[in-house]
Amino acid sequence: MTAEKQSDQFDLSHLTPEQREVTQNEGTERPFTGALYNEKRLGTYTCIVCGTPLFSSQHKFESGTGWPSFWQPISDDAVGTKEDRKLWMSRTEAHCTNCGAHQGHVFPDGPEPTGLRYCINSAALDFIPEAQED
Repeated sequence: MTAEKQSDQFDLSHLTPEQREVTQNEGTERPFTGALYNEKRLGTYTCIVCGTPLFSSQHKFESGTGWPSFWQPISDDAVGTKEDRKLWMSRTEAHCTNCGAHQGHVFPDGPEPTGLRYCINSAALDFIPEAQED
């Protein structure tokens, strides 16, 4: 782990051990186990650490990989990326630009229009459903 993460500036006391492992130590939850993997409601996916909106349900798709997958972030500046050379391969890591919390990885095998698959850990996200109409 690096000396000091940007998210160290945020209150982490609300995180479960799994959420802390994923967001702070760049861990990965087991596939098909995350609470948001099968979430189908309309709404916004936010960073579990700082609450920043990261993904819209309108950009979510079923990738069959076992993790929530999105073809783009909610805005161009919501999710940052950096090279990840762990596990003897080169991947693109995705993180919250506000607090630096690890979210998952980005792969070039998603649907159009971007062709990207943001493969995100449920443990790194919170979900805020859209208000139901009466």
